[in-house]
Amino acid sequence: MINSTSTFKLLVQIIILILSSGVSVWLFMSESYIYLLISVCFVLFSVHRILSEYKNSLRKISFMFNAIECEDYSFKFSERTRNIDEGTMNASLNRIKKVITNARERAIEREKYYELILNSVRSGIITINDNGNVYLINNEAMRLFGLKVFTHVNHLRFIDPVLTDAFKQIAPQERMVVSFNNERGEVKLVLNASEMTVDGKRLKIVSINDINNDLDEKEIESWLKLIRVLTHEIMNSLAPITSLSQTLLEISSDKESDITKGLETISCTSKSLVEFVESYSKFSRIKSPNKEPFEIKAMLENTAKLVCGSDVELDISISPEDTMVYADENLISQVVLNIIKNGVQAISVNEKKKIVIKSHIEQNENVVIKISNNGRAIERGVVNNIFMPFYTTKESGSGIGLSISRQIMHLHKGEIRLVDNKDGNVSFALIFT
Repeated sequence: MINSTSTFKLLVQIIILILSSGVSVWLFMSESYIYLLISVCFVLFSVHRILSEYKNSLRKISFMFNAIECEDYSFKFSERTRNIDEGTMNASLNRIKKVITNARERAIEREKYYELILNSVRSGIITINDNGNVYLINNEAMRLFGLKVFTHVNHLRFIDPVLTDAFKQIAPQERMVVSFNNERGEVKLVLNASEMTVDGKRLKIVSINDINNDLDEKEIESWLKLIRVLTHEIMNSLAPITSLSQTLLEISSDKESDITKGLETISCTSKSLVEFVESYSKFSRIKSPNKEPFEIKAMLENTAKLVCGSDVELDISISPEDTMVYADENLISQVVLNIIKNGVQAISVNEKKKIVIKSHIEQNENVVIKISNNGRAIERGVVNNIFMPFYTTKESGSGIGLSISRQIMHLHKGEIRLVDNKDGNVSFALIFT
């Protein structure tokens, strides 16, 4: 009904314009100039009415698109007007605005959805352009680099210039391994790059994965398999030797003969070997953690007192003091005990012994316990082997303390790292994720 009425009015105005124009031509030919003036006024009035409605519609359409371009969706045209044509136009413009607004809201929802997925993945994702500007970055990438602001790849120079060069040089479909050192020690990352074009701009998408944990996990798994095989085979060989030598000693009548002394040596050696193998078998038989929340301050203080005597200066600083972790307190206490014990033993007898334990919570809510001693730096050739089972530089050492500690932290989904290694400051960090 509205459309037919609007069309009828438009036809009436056009007919009036045509008739007025025809009358004006006839009056001009008849030289009736007075009536011609009146007729021309009708023509001009009709043209003015048609142009006014046309310009009014153009102004509204132009206003609507300008507002949309400025992302202002607060406008609304009145649909209740005396002019039916104007009301119809306003209703159509409001409908267009609603369609665009709904599309915009759906786009925002999809963007939030993709952002949530991006921040849920365990890999870091960074999107950069040819100039090194960062277009997109997820939470995992920020955590890996420990940066609060990351808008350009040059910000990575504050960590290590190698990282900046790697991000600039890596080509699409290329895989690159980079490493750098931070307060946690050495970090190894694998970079994988791909490329796409968005809005005519070429963007490089780089995925980042921390392979430290994966390498540690595979290494621990390999050692566990090897230790199980070795302990099984050695124990099978030692058991009959120990049993037979002990039996022969019991039935031997001459306790002073060379044979008896030889049997005693065999028996004593085999028993020592059994104890030695059993100590290593502990590495492959660590029980699953019985995790419960506990405050680390009391645990650290009680554990440190077991090792640190009156000749050791002990400094414990926990921030905040009520810091708690969800872990097996007994197993974590064993880790702390091993590190402190090694630290005390590494300090020269003539030097004043000092153990410093600090704890803090990182921005990503990881709890870090740092245990330091003032002993000499660990030699370069030794650093790469300190977590390896059976490896020790001590004459009476078993070589399983740090390896067990690493496995315990691995069972807790955490890490243990050598973070400082220089004379007067050797530090290990326990990281609870």
